[in-house]
Formats: sequence, structure tokens, C-alpha cells
Amino acid sequence: MRTAQALLLSVAATFAAASSSHANGERDEPSLAPIPRFVEQAVQAGLAHSYDGPWEYFVGGGVAIFDCNGDRKSDLFLAGGKNPAALYVNTGSPGDPLAFQAQDTGLSDRHRERVLGAYPLDVNNDDILDLVILRLGENLLLQGTGDCRFEVANRALGFDGGRDWTTGFSATWETGATYPTLAFGNYVDRSAPGSPWGTCHDNVLARPDPGTVPGYSELFRLSPGYCSLSLMFTDWNRSGEPSLRISNDRHYYRGGQEQLWALPADRPPRPYRSSDGWRSVKIWGMGIASIDLNVDGFPEYALTSMGDTKLQTLDDEADETVPVYRDVAFDRGATAHRPYTGEDLRPSTGWHAEFQDVNNDSLWDLFIAKGNVEAMPDFAAFDPDNLLLGQWTDRFLEVGGEAGIALDRRGRGAGLADFNNDGLLDLVVVNRGAPVSLFRNVGAGTDERPRPLGNWLAVDLRQPGKPNSRAVGARISVKIGNRTVVRDVQVGGGHASGQLGFVHFGLGVSERAQVRIRWPDGDWSHSYRVFANSHVIVERGAAQARLWYP
Repeated sequence: MRTAQALLLSVAATFAAASSSHANGERDEPSLAPIPRFVEQAVQAGLAHSYDGPWEYFVGGGVAIFDCNGDRKSDLFLAGGKNPAALYVNTGSPGDPLAFQAQDTGLSDRHRERVLGAYPLDVNNDDILDLVILRLGENLLLQGTGDCRFEVANRALGFDGGRDWTTGFSATWETGATYPTLAFGNYVDRSAPGSPWGTCHDNVLARPDPGTVPGYSELFRLSPGYCSLSLMFTDWNRSGEPSLRISNDRHYYRGGQEQLWALPADRPPRPYRSSDGWRSVKIWGMGIASIDLNVDGFPEYALTSMGDTKLQTLDDEADETVPVYRDVAFDRGATAHRPYTGEDLRPSTGWHAEFQDVNNDSLWDLFIAKGNVEAMPDFAAFDPDNLLLGQWTDRFLEVGGEAGIALDRRGRGAGLADFNNDGLLDLVVVNRGAPVSLFRNVGAGTDERPRPLGNWLAVDLRQPGKPNSRAVGARISVKIGNRTVVRDVQVGGGHASGQLGFVHFGLGVSERAQVRIRWPDGDWSHSYRVFANSHVIVERGAAQARLWYP
């Protein structure tokens, strides 16, 4: 095992090499950010699964990334469409090639069919992760038993899974609630005459019943719905009260647009309108991701679509009551509007979006899964996934081809997670009509000799004995030197895909960091001093962060 000094020298050499590459004129744009290398290992890792089906499965195709057996390694639940959904348990060792093994979930064949997406969540506060399954038909709340097996809990929770075409999900704990509020985003109303044109279904908000027993006997229809493909709870104005951001495929609804819903505790939900300052944005919305890029307390939003990607930030005209946004994607080099390699210059089709730090330089990067809906002639057929590296110039730089992820596949849902606990984020992508892609991040090295890119930190939160055991809605603040990076713990967004577990931060060359937690109820923890290249568990009220050794 490398010493901390040797690791620091390796990191410094990597950053120096990146600077030299720029100085020698090898890149068209200035970049001091080292480019990670990804190696496809799905077959080698034992991952054999495909998402497929007729036109109703052109959308969806998600993955849930979570620990289903308590070993703190990230396992995978994969949607299958017309194929049965599948669970793969992580059997790899730290720093080794990726390895997974198919696992029986305990679910019937019927419950594993017609699955579009999945999100992990601890619904009943027992600190064992459950699953929310999005389906073409009845959605399912699956109670985890802690051994990677699940029981359908719809009846026990009084939850009506409906018969809709559900393609998005998000969850949060509202103020004072013991159990989570659930939001389901629905696509086309298949039962309406003239489907699919002009027949978008309403979305659904499920607030928990009052009391000490979890239950969802009353559902709120969020109407109008504009054919949602992703949604997330977000505290857009840092008021402490969540709102619901919905990205819509306006292709199917005249007048359809992106939406932001207010969720007052004492009144029915309502959408923000132009009279509230909301500016209409009409795109073929597919995926959504958020991060606070400039650490001003207000999140930015990446919105993928058929065409360009939007990167929205609060406008100068906005205040805590007026959600006015402007698009800065062009200024920051994040439009990702057509393929960056190959000869196909037609517009791209973006799906899952996710902010992570894939090269550990402490700057947020943006991954976008790409792929033609099926064979739409006006859009690119060869449309590889994007990897946009954050730069110190506040711009993003496309490196998907150099990173090794430019495959000829139709990506849908995805997720970045450290599957072998070596401090480098790996990548899983669910493809339509093709095998799942699984990429190992080998940093600045090779698949035989991986090499780190920068120092890192992985943080997992717990609230023992309290509702919301995994602290969904918390904000993690990591200070390195005079610089701070922040991330919220969220369930939702992306495209039909979600994860819960260790939250990853790149630290660059810093050997130490200070971590503070803003817990979901607004209380701040004290500052925890931690060393780089560590997995730390922060329990609410604990005097010190606890180390976990893979």
C-alpha cells in the first residue's frame, strides 16, 4: 500500500503532466484538469443485462446504486423493460477489477417485469435501504430485509401504485414529517384517445399519513402534467421548504414546459407561473441534475434534452420569492448539443445527467448519457455519452473520447460510484437494446496498473434513532484550504436512476479537509477534521467522524 507521501507525489505528477500537455499545445482549449481513463469491464465483471422492449420502453432504463446487504459496497438493481429487472451484488475487493454476481431478490417474475427505473430509499426508518420501483403499470414500494431480498409493501403501506407510465421519482422529508414525501413523474396517458399526442398524464405527490405508522392513503394529482421524464425535490431558494422541479418532454403536449411546484405545508401544491416570475422554458426535457457550482447557497440545474443541454442559474432579477433563471450552458461550454466525435453532426439526445468529480480535482464534472430515442432521422444515430470536466476557468471541457466512454450505444439511465473503493468513481450506463456498460476508472494509469488522479473523501451520513435515517436533504460542506465544495444528499433527478451511500468529494492535492453537515432540519454540526483518501461515517451528534476501512 502506498504511503501518503508517495500518493501525494503521484497526484502532483499527474497535475503537472496535465499542465505540460497544455503547454505543448496538445489540446485545443486550456485545461489543467487531468483526464481520467475508463475501461469497459462489464463482461469481465460478470454483468450481463439489457434493457429493451417496444415503443413504451423507448424511455426509462434506470439503475439503483445502493448497499443491499450491509457491507457498504455499492450493489446494482437494473431495470429491464420487457426483460426481468435484475439485482447484481458487488463481490469485488478494494482496488481490484470490478466484480458483480447476480442475486435473487425474492420478488416474483411478475413484479420484476415492465420495470423502467429504480431509486433506493429508507421508507420506514429502519436503516435498511428499500427500493422504489417505477413501472409501466403499478409502481412498487419494496421493503428491504437487509440480505438483498425484498418484499412488496404496497398493501402494508396503503400505497396505490396506480397504472400509469412512470418515468421519474424523487423523495424528501418535509418539515416535522416522520416518513418521506414521494413524487412520481408520469409520461404519456396510454388510455387516452389519440395517444400519444396531447395526452400527458398528471404527476403524483404522495404525502405520508400523520401518525407513527408509515402509510400513503391519500395521493395528490399534480395537474397539468406535461409528460415528465425526470423530477427532483429541491430547495431552490434555501428557504428550508422543498419545491418540486419537473423536466418535461413537451414534444407530446401543446403548451408544455418545464415546471417548478411550490409545496406549502398548509395549502395544496401549486405550480409557479409567469405571475410568480417563472419564465417558460420549452424543451424536450429528459434528465435533470443539480449542484451548487459557485457555493452561493443556490443550486444550478443541468437539463438534458433532444438538442442542447441547459445549465440554469438564478438570474440577478431573482430573489427568495421569484424563481427567475437564465441559461449559462453556452458561456460555460456545457451545451453538448451534437456528438463530439464521429461524422454525425445532427443534434444529440441527452438522458441521464449527473454532477460528480471524476478526476478528484475538487471541481464538479458533468456526465450525460446519450442515445437516439430509437431511429429518429433528425437526431444523431452515433451519439456517445458526454464527460464534461470542470475547469478552473469556470468552463467545462468535453473529454468523453479521451476518457474512453465514446461507445456506439444508446444510453438511458446511469450512475457514477466507487464500486471497488479505490477513491476513483466508476460508471454504469443502462443502454437501450444493448448490454449494460460498466466502466472502471483507472485514473491516470491503465487497467493493469491504475494510478490516482487526486486525493478524495467519501462521506456517509446517519441519523440514529431519528426519522430519515440517511439524512436525505442534508448538505455536506467540505473545506480544503481556503476553498469549500458542497453537495446535497438527494433522492431524485437523473433519468429513472438514483443512488444512496457514500458521497464522493475530490480534494485535489489537499491532505486534510474539514467537514460540516447541515442536517435536514437546518441544524449544523460542528466541524470534523478528517484525512484525505478516507471513507468517513458521520452520525448526528457524534463527537468524531468514524472511519470505515474497505
